[in-house]
Amino acid sequence: MHYIDIYAGGRAEKSIQQKGFTPELFKAFLGASGGPKWFILAGLDQVIFPHFFSKSTHKIDVIGSSAGAFRAACLTQSDPKAAILRLANRYSSTVYSEKPTSREITQKGYELLLHMMGDNGVHEVLNNERFNAHFFVAKCHGLVSSEKRSSQLAGLMVAGTRNLVSRQRLQKSFTRTVFSTRPKHDLFVDPDKFPTEFCHLSETNLLDSLMASGSIPLILDGVTKIQGAAPGMYRDGGIIDYHFDLRLAQDGLVLFPHFYPTPTPGWFDKGLKNRNCKPSSYDNVLMICPSAEFVRSLPYQKIPDRKDFEEMPADQRIAYWQTVIDKSQKMGDEFLKLIDSGEIVSRIKPIQLSRK
Repeated sequence: MHYIDIYAGGRAEKSIQQKGFTPELFKAFLGASGGPKWFILAGLDQVIFPHFFSKSTHKIDVIGSSAGAFRAACLTQSDPKAAILRLANRYSSTVYSEKPTSREITQKGYELLLHMMGDNGVHEVLNNERFNAHFFVAKCHGLVSSEKRSSQLAGLMVAGTRNLVSRQRLQKSFTRTVFSTRPKHDLFVDPDKFPTEFCHLSETNLLDSLMASGSIPLILDGVTKIQGAAPGMYRDGGIIDYHFDLRLAQDGLVLFPHFYPTPTPGWFDKGLKNRNCKPSSYDNVLMICPSAEFVRSLPYQKIPDRKDFEEMPADQRIAYWQTVIDKSQKMGDEFLKLIDSGEIVSRIKPIQLSRK
């Protein structure tokens, strides 16, 4: 069984064919939104930084929204494998009351982040000279900035309608905010030209910006009064940058472990099968995904998702999620084996951006 499939944009494939699959080619690492879907990638996250990137010394931008931002905060710590395991184990075993409020879910979220960061993780992320963390967050405008459920729902409906007309119109409801250890205004080129604010990460705002990046509307409380950021309501970065439709790493390649072979631009685009990421955004991207065969071998023949909270008793869900985390080690093992053998180059297939 093949556990991973490997896809590349045209520029990425050409570079790898010419220079080999070396860590020096990659100038950025990307982590998408997706909540528990991430568990299938835990095995890759445990080897990419401690093993693959340890063979080079160049600087890398580590970029993420929502669960991808949580991963970025783990991977830029001194012991990324230990941090990833803390995140995976605590997240997978989280249990809520029968009808949890947004306050309860938010509180559990902060507890998760504190556990994930460990005793010294915040300091390690902020002082990592090689790996530059970037957390993507959405600043809200209008009704969607309200914590009143009915107003927030109305605001989301307005935002969804705007997005249906065109992705660019979504900027009337949201502004992208990027929190970074070392902000870079040239971090990306956005074909949709969303207004973007850049903020420094600090000891006083790192946890709040992480929480904001994962604050799913209607499910968690939004985050206000983030130190060093403009006043306002901040929510899930995946609203704008779900799987990212940005041109990153202009002078290199992007390594993108992803749970699906086709990315979706924004959160509101999930049901719009004709709304695809632009080829220019993925020309220099190498994507590593679980193979369809591997997914079929998992319990329930699927990747975990947030619906499991509602559809499974806690004991069943936890056992399922932890089984997926354990099995994900096969993806990491195969990735390292393919690199060592050189076979990884021959396994590359063209990225497919059409979701129809």
